Amino acid sequence: MKGSINRRGFIGGFAAVAASAATAANAQSDGKPQQAGAAKPESSGKLIASAPVLQNAAETSMGVSFAVSADASGWVDVSRSPDMSGSVRVFSGGTGLMDVNDKVALVRIRGLKPATRYWYRIGADRIDFKGGYKMANLGPEVDGKVHSFMTLGAAAKDGSFCVINDTHDRKPCLDRVLTKIEELKPSVVIWNGDASNTSETIETAMGIFIHTHEKHPEYAADTPLMFLNGNHDFRGRFNRRLCDLMMFREPRERDSKFAELGRNFVQRLGDIVLIGLDTGEDKLDTNRHFAGIFRMAEYRELQTRWLAETIETPAVKEAKFKVAFCHIPLFDPRPDRNPGDIAPDDESPLYKNNWASWQRTCANLWSPLFVKAGVQLVVCAHQHYFRYNPPEPGRPWAHLVGGGCNGVNKNKNLFPTVIEGKVIAGKLSITVHDVLYKRIAFQQTFG
Repeated sequence: MKGSINRRGFIGGFAAVAASAATAANAQSDGKPQQAGAAKPESSGKLIASAPVLQNAAETSMGVSFAVSADASGWVDVSRSPDMSGSVRVFSGGTGLMDVNDKVALVRIRGLKPATRYWYRIGADRIDFKGGYKMANLGPEVDGKVHSFMTLGAAAKDGSFCVINDTHDRKPCLDRVLTKIEELKPSVVIWNGDASNTSETIETAMGIFIHTHEKHPEYAADTPLMFLNGNHDFRGRFNRRLCDLMMFREPRERDSKFAELGRNFVQRLGDIVLIGLDTGEDKLDTNRHFAGIFRMAEYRELQTRWLAETIETPAVKEAKFKVAFCHIPLFDPRPDRNPGDIAPDDESPLYKNNWASWQRTCANLWSPLFVKAGVQLVVCAHQHYFRYNPPEPGRPWAHLVGGGCNGVNKNKNLFPTVIEGKVIAGKLSITVHDVLYKRIAFQQTFG
C-alpha cells in the first residue's frame, strides 16, 4: 500500500479500515509467531480470473467485483492519480472478518468525493484455508492494469447514462450492445433487468455478469453498472442470492425501515436524477406455479413508501431532469395486454398472455408520486419491443420501452436497443440506438 490517506487527503473514513485489515491479513491464525523455514502450501495457476466489474455507482462509494480461481481475499488499490501514487487499499469484507471466497471478490469503496475521478487496480491474497486453526496466506497477486471511474453527483459535468435491457445472456446481442456502449462511453449503464433467463448456480450468474462476453472482457471496468432486477432475475436457486454477486446498494443510501430495498436507487448525475425501481415478478404471488414463496405485493408497497420519502429529498427536488427506471412497463395502450393483476393465476380470456405485459399495480402506486415529483420520463423494458408513448392527460410523464435481443425480425420495432441520455444545451436529449440495424431509431428532448 503506497502513501497514506492523510497525505493524499482524497478518501475519507477508511484509512483505519485499510490498516486494520492489512494487520489481520498478515497475522497467524493461532496468534503464534511464524517459525522460520516453516513449510507453506504451494500456490499454482492464475488467481485473478477476470477484469473488474464496477457496480452500484454513487456519489461517495463504488462497488468492485472480479472473479478468482481459488480461495482468496480480494482488495482494490484506489488513488486520485493515474500513476497510483498515494493509493489506499480497500479489502473485501471491510473490518472484522475479511471475506474469503473461491469464486468472486466483492469490494466496497467508501468515503469517496462526489463527481471525482479515481484510478484503481485489483488484487487478491491467495488463502490456503483448511479450517479455523489451519490457514495460510500464500501471498498476493496484483492485476497490473490500472482502470478509472467517476463518482456521481450533482456537480458532475457532461454526464451521460445508457440503458440496456433484456439481454438474456444472448452473446451475439450482447456483442452488439457492448460495442455500442464502448463507443458512447457513458458515465453509467443502467442494466434494466432480464440479464438472465434463470440462474441456478453462481457459475451461470458469473457467466452473465462477470465473464459477460469474451470480446468485451473489460466491459464494466471503467463504466459502472446500476443493475435493476427483471422478472427473470428472480428465477432460479442462485438468483435468490444474486446479491452475493451483484451487490445490493450501500445500506447508508436508505433509512433502516427500507433496508431490504437493495436495488432501489436515487442518484444525481449533474442536472439529472436517476430513480431506480423494481417491478418484481411478472406473475402474481398467488399464481399456482410459484409455490407461495413470492411476496412481490409487499415489496412494491414498501418501494412506494420509499419513493414517497425519496422524492422529498434535495437530490430529487433540485434536479432539473427526473428519469425513473423499472423493468416491467407501467403503461400499454393495447387492450389485449395483461396488466398483471388478474387473480389468482394471471389468466383471463381478455388477454393474450398469462403473465404481465405491463404492471398496472405499480402504475397505480407510483404514478401519483411521479406526478408530484415532476418525473418527465419512465424507461422500461420487458416486452422486447421498442415503443415511445408521449405524455397524455392523466399520465404527464413520457413512457419509453427498450427493445430486446430478438435477433433479426421483420417487425420494425423488434430490435435490441441502447438508450442514451445526456444534457445538451440545457435540455435532456434521449437517443434510442438500434444496435441490430445500426441506426438511430428515435430521438426526443425534454426541457
